[in-house]
Amino acid sequence: MKGTAGPPPGRPPRSGWVPLADRLVAAAYTVGWAVVRYVPERAAAWFFRILADWLWLRRGTSVRRLEANLARVVGGDPGDHAVRELSRAGMRSYFRYWMESFRITAYTRERILDGTRATGGEHIFDNLARGRGVVIALPHMGNYDLAGAWLVHMGHRFTTVTERLKPESLFERFAAHRERLGMEVLPLTGRDGGSAMAFGTLARRLRAGRPVCLPAERDLTASGVEVEFFDARTRMVAGPAVLAIQTGAALLPAVLWFDGDGWGIRIHEEIPVPTEGTRKQKTQVMTQALAAVFEKGIAEHPEDWHMLQRLWLDDLEPRAGTES
Repeated sequence: MKGTAGPPPGRPPRSGWVPLADRLVAAAYTVGWAVVRYVPERAAAWFFRILADWLWLRRGTSVRRLEANLARVVGGDPGDHAVRELSRAGMRSYFRYWMESFRITAYTRERILDGTRATGGEHIFDNLARGRGVVIALPHMGNYDLAGAWLVHMGHRFTTVTERLKPESLFERFAAHRERLGMEVLPLTGRDGGSAMAFGTLARRLRAGRPVCLPAERDLTASGVEVEFFDARTRMVAGPAVLAIQTGAALLPAVLWFDGDGWGIRIHEEIPVPTEGTRKQKTQVMTQALAAVFEKGIAEHPEDWHMLQRLWLDDLEPRAGTES
């Protein structure tokens, strides 16, 4: 394998060159999409559960981060036995998401609709019936792809945004996978890392009376809105609130979880635009209201919250050039 991990010393990377690690990750996903859907479901579920338990026992960086995040949710210590067991359930939930995502194109419309227990769907459908767009904001919980397929099978294709993964072929595969489920997928950034102008497209879809779905509980960029979340500060994306303010669309928080062999979805009531204040102030109020709904949903289903990255500001590593 010598010489395959990078370009020769002293030479710049070739155009289109992809690091070995990224190629291996892309290959793993490709195998997953190609193979898992053909494996009997019980066998696939067993394999992914065993894999989740194996990684949980190794207690690598992602598992330790999940435990630290869950400790904030339940008010414990990352080393507590209860938190440790919760993280095991969390890893099983996370790998169930991947197992189902690899298999979802084999699921029938009837299975998805019959297996989804949704409450509050009228908040979506009543607005759309009046020609009013909706912004459905949700945390990284349960099975986002399955919830999206449910909305499509209910008769409403929607638009979403996803980060540009590396290598580019992996991003294109993810986008194609979700588009086959009926979603319109916009890249968050361009190929060069700059803006992909997704916000403008989302605004146009909303003004046309269509739905938009956006993950919303993590944004550690300079444009994120600081909110209180489980008694600590974090940043959440401003986009859902700003889109609602600018287009008149309804901002609807949603929470997802696994419900036995099926899936639970709760669509909450609209978060209204404040009547007073600047746009920045209105965005802050609305995003804090989103955080409060997410907090309640995550506390009710902590094992189905798939947050394996740093989230709270005081958990972040100091930036270069700043004091620790």
